[in-house]
Amino acid sequence: MPTLPSAFDVAKYILTQHGEMTAMKLQKLVYYCQAWSLVWDERPMFSEKIKAWANGPVVGELYHAHKGRFLVRAQHVTGNPSALDSKAIATVNAVLKFYGGKTAQWLSDLTHNERPWVEAREGLKPGESGGSVITHAAMAEYYGSLKKN
Repeated sequence: MPTLPSAFDVAKYILTQHGEMTAMKLQKLVYYCQAWSLVWDERPMFSEKIKAWANGPVVGELYHAHKGRFLVRAQHVTGNPSALDSKAIATVNAVLKFYGGKTAQWLSDLTHNERPWVEAREGLKPGESGGSVITHAAMAEYYGSLKKN
């Protein structure tokens, strides 16, 4: 099996296509790229795990790389967009077309109402920190069910 791109490669591509955005919005877009890649391409887009943090789905490594930044630009992210193949690029572009114009808060609210994050947060109070992984299976099952509607 070939080596998967990293979340940093995906983030860098998103930022080069969409431009500067908040760190929170970038996290949500990276999450939706992974989710829809599992449905449309039947494979993960990147190797890092996504955790169900209090403010929504987060790739911890990406968060720590730009911790303290409100706005993130392409030059702030060490990633290589050319690591993405044509299928991955098509998926990211589709995600950007649908979700890219939404606000960070809108995206955060959306993830808080979707089963993968809700189930991974089970037993935690709102705002309580937690590090449960949002599994590929949970994402594929939930977003795959949306595709059929």
